[in-house]
Amino acid sequence: MTDKSVWDKEIPVPASLIAYVDDAVIAKLPPGTTPTDIAPSGASYWARTAKISATDADGNETAFFMKVHHGDHGKNMVSNEYQSMAILYKAMPELVAEPLGWGSYQDDPEAYFFLCRFHEMSDDVPDAAEFTELIAKMHKDNPSPTGQFGFPLVTYGGRNPQFFPVTKSWEECFSTGLKMIFDLEEQTQGPDEELAVLRKGFFELVIPRLLRPLETEGRTLTPRLVHGDLWDGNTSVDVNTGKLMIFDATPLYAHNEYEMGPWWCSRHKMTDQYINEYIKHFQMTDPVEDFNDRGLIYNL
Repeated sequence: MTDKSVWDKEIPVPASLIAYVDDAVIAKLPPGTTPTDIAPSGASYWARTAKISATDADGNETAFFMKVHHGDHGKNMVSNEYQSMAILYKAMPELVAEPLGWGSYQDDPEAYFFLCRFHEMSDDVPDAAEFTELIAKMHKDNPSPTGQFGFPLVTYGGRNPQFFPVTKSWEECFSTGLKMIFDLEEQTQGPDEELAVLRKGFFELVIPRLLRPLETEGRTLTPRLVHGDLWDGNTSVDVNTGKLMIFDATPLYAHNEYEMGPWWCSRHKMTDQYINEYIKHFQMTDPVEDFNDRGLIYNL
């Protein structure tokens, strides 16, 4: 949910865009679907979100979730969100709401939408044992089809773009992606002398020390599909079915332990218990003595 204590700006998308169902949105619904209502649902700092109630071709009630952005940046966000969630849905449909499409409004070509099936979410975080078993299964069952790390598309953490290049080396992939995040932070906050010194040491000493051993001394690392931003704000439970759900992904093919990065952050609801349960289903990567330290750099 949005928190006015940290965000005092208007959402940069007109509320009128979720007061009706545009014809371009209707065209992305399953054949025979008839919208009956639309209402705000969920919350976002930078998009309008809505539930579209409808009847399907057989007259049964059904519902869809829509997220609307505005402008070229919004176009990139919804198109990449659709492709990201489509990859995860194909890999693990039991965990992901079916993505149906994206596009621009017929009435307003500068309005861009992402559309998927609607699930009524609870405020609960998923059960640690059940959830981590499913996440470990996703990792094990979905190695990179090319044997390479990274992702060919820019993804978005909030409104911020991030890019992990396709490469054979996890150290190179992770370092390049994280450098982009540091650069964006500096563009936003301005340069900082102390941070520049810390950054230099981190990239030149810390990352090689902790990630290079994963792929040297006879060790190999399999790139695996990860959600990429798996904290409690991007997971929930369907109130009607009890089904565990993940959303708002920033996927890439990565070292599977990268997925646990947010779980090392004490301010989150999903923390140590989830790490301890996960490694019951997917053992720690060698060298195991670096496991905790790898978690801390992935937490960044």
